[in-house]
Amino acid sequence: MSEQALRAGIVGASGYTGVELLRLLHSHPGIDLAVATGDSLAGTRAADVHPSLSTAYPDLVFSAVDLDELLELDVVFLGLPHAASMEIAPRLVGRVSAVVDLSAAFRLKDATAYPTHYGFEHTEPELLASAVFGLPELHRAELEGARLIATPGCHVTAATLALRPLVAAGLVEPDGIVVNNVTGITGAGRTPSDTNVFSNIDSNVVAYGLLGHRHTPEMEQEIGARVSFTPHLVPMSRGILSTCAARPTAGCSADALERALLDAYADEPFTTVVEAPPATKSVLGSNAAHVGVRFDERTSTVIAMCAIDNLTKGASGGALQAANVALGLDETAGLASIGLAP
Repeated sequence: MSEQALRAGIVGASGYTGVELLRLLHSHPGIDLAVATGDSLAGTRAADVHPSLSTAYPDLVFSAVDLDELLELDVVFLGLPHAASMEIAPRLVGRVSAVVDLSAAFRLKDATAYPTHYGFEHTEPELLASAVFGLPELHRAELEGARLIATPGCHVTAATLALRPLVAAGLVEPDGIVVNNVTGITGAGRTPSDTNVFSNIDSNVVAYGLLGHRHTPEMEQEIGARVSFTPHLVPMSRGILSTCAARPTAGCSADALERALLDAYADEPFTTVVEAPPATKSVLGSNAAHVGVRFDERTSTVIAMCAIDNLTKGASGGALQAANVALGLDETAGLASIGLAP
């Protein structure tokens, strides 16, 4: 470990987002991994579960959660189910420098939305109110010094980056927006299910969560508009492509749309406006987000697009980027801006 580095823990390190955090933290110059828990796999060598970790973490063994051990750290990443995060976060917030939650437990500002969309009553309304939504492109100032960070959902990150500047500039109507996302199978997690077994996902594209996906209220909260959201599972490991259709306002034009995106992301280290339609392969394994927009004058439709890696910018990379801001570190530390292409 580096002498001056901050000490980090990952609670729930054995899942896909946890392993992605392990990958990213290994190259972080200012944060060292100190704790990696995986209760169901406690005592198991990480590389035996995820061989990709063999070189970087040959001796890492997943441990059980020890609160006293976590309280000795500088930053704790929670890769837990929503209700479990809601239970453990109050025991950490204010006692470590930053808690970064990758679940949805602290994303929605309206506590009454949780029973409908997540199936549980929110028991920490004050902590919920203090949480900062972890999308630096929108909330960088609030993230500085934040004690509790709510990492956005992967679908929400892609759709928000595509649409928010256009809504904020008044170039599209704030209702009737249609968001269609395609997503890689890792979004379903590593636990085997009918959703992610090879015979069901191979050569297959399927829509899911129709008319009430749990990311919808989070999307509307951050985009500032009413949306109809439909995700589609496609046979690739990682990536999200968001294609959004909106009605233009009277002042809309192709030039104005492009200018809104360029102005919004001119100084962003990871979000880039691209001329060609965004592609998931271009951002694979990176924290980059590629956005683009078209104005279909024939049908009077605005088409806004964004491609991200669902595990990096859409989860663990976005969490680390927000943590860097909160902890006063270089925002880009440990994060790549170039995708693994070809």
